[in-house]
Amino acid sequence: MKRSELRGIPSVDKLAQALGDTGLPHPAVVATIRRELAVLRKHGAIPGFDDILSRLRSALGILRASRIQPVINGTGILVHTNFGRAPMGPAVMEAVSRIGSQYNNLEYGLAEGGRGGRAAYLEQNLALLCGAQASALVNNNASALVLILRHFCAEQDPVARGARRNRRHRDPLPKNQVVISRGELIQIGGGFRIPEILEASGARLREVGTTNKTSLADFARAITRETALILKVHRSNFFMDGFVDSPSTEAIAKLARDKRVPFVEDLGSGAMIHTETVRGLEHEPTPSEVLRNGVDLVCFSGDKLFGGPQAGIIAGKAKLVAALKREPLFRALRCDKLILAALEATVDIYLHNSTGPSSTDASANLLSHRGIPLLAMLHTSNDELHVRAGKILAALNGLALKAAIGKGRAQIGGGALPRSILTSTTLDISHSSLRPQELAARLRSHTPPIVGYIERGQLKVDLRTVFPDQDAEIVAALRAVS
Repeated sequence: MKRSELRGIPSVDKLAQALGDTGLPHPAVVATIRRELAVLRKHGAIPGFDDILSRLRSALGILRASRIQPVINGTGILVHTNFGRAPMGPAVMEAVSRIGSQYNNLEYGLAEGGRGGRAAYLEQNLALLCGAQASALVNNNASALVLILRHFCAEQDPVARGARRNRRHRDPLPKNQVVISRGELIQIGGGFRIPEILEASGARLREVGTTNKTSLADFARAITRETALILKVHRSNFFMDGFVDSPSTEAIAKLARDKRVPFVEDLGSGAMIHTETVRGLEHEPTPSEVLRNGVDLVCFSGDKLFGGPQAGIIAGKAKLVAALKREPLFRALRCDKLILAALEATVDIYLHNSTGPSSTDASANLLSHRGIPLLAMLHTSNDELHVRAGKILAALNGLALKAAIGKGRAQIGGGALPRSILTSTTLDISHSSLRPQELAARLRSHTPPIVGYIERGQLKVDLRTVFPDQDAEIVAALRAVS
């Protein structure tokens, strides 16, 4: 189409003025207008002015919805990766706000009056909570595993390699072999696979056993002079049943000690309580438990069952932790002041509510779930949820939509406790003129967005993952769409 035929397209300035206040930065609005106009020009389509405005409002609505914003989670998945995993409590967020809005002593020693160490208080208390000699922190659990592998699997320096070559008249193989059971070569969220992480870290994979059965003898036969470490990956996001077997952590730990090979476990979810004490949950190993069983280093996530911010936590023997912190890669992976403030507040909550430092497992003796929203959700009774659902139904009386109290099956999510189901209470919602998918879309467009799930032709909102102070928002949103 000739340029003269496209003169009917309004100018960017005219369109921006007609759109009015969009709630978005002006440069972002202008960029969207130009992008949409470029599409129109490419296809030679010249809709009317109102149609162009409608198209732009839709594009800007999509852009606006992509901003990070609070969401009411009615899915019944407690550690929802798409929703930012574990929510953090008021005390934790107050600490983040206090530290982030002012200068702070991140790397300044107030007692000495000079440069100090980063996260010393947090590392000490985190080690106490985990029953470890020492701890270190990086920005997520995948980073923690990469750092551990890079340290233990790094090739020998050229000088040492040359000395050995002169003595033995041959090039020795690098000591970078990682022994791991085939049944633990798992895939975690986002398509990341443990074998790929291992190989990217410079490790040579030495798989032992079969998918369903691995013996201690398999591990023993695989260990050579090239073995850098034994790695155990907790199968937190799936389970195997039937004809399966694997050696205990204690047995592998003894073998590792006898062979003088470091033993590392990637625990994943980072539970700090005895999960089996919550009705519907099975046992999830805690960091202190696996360390007592002989693991040298354990790593886990900060934003799953631990209930804090995204972080990778490493705990274990002081000598090994100190070596990891000397790695050049550690600086690239370290946490910033806001994450450290959130972690510090989260750990303090656990320790304040434990039976005391004399306990050999402070985390196992947690007396209260106050301050950790995830734990509060776990401990909320179904009777409490049922009472809340009744109050919501009473507030919806007389509307065009139909709502009833239903049964839910909440899940932990986040790749943790895949067999565990929590009995829950749902709002089962249907509308006389709206399909469930349309009703769900309207609730997602509410401010704040409400996300539920569709089952058997009804939209369901699971109240276990809805905070009590959000019930009024659900009522307001349903009134708006009725």
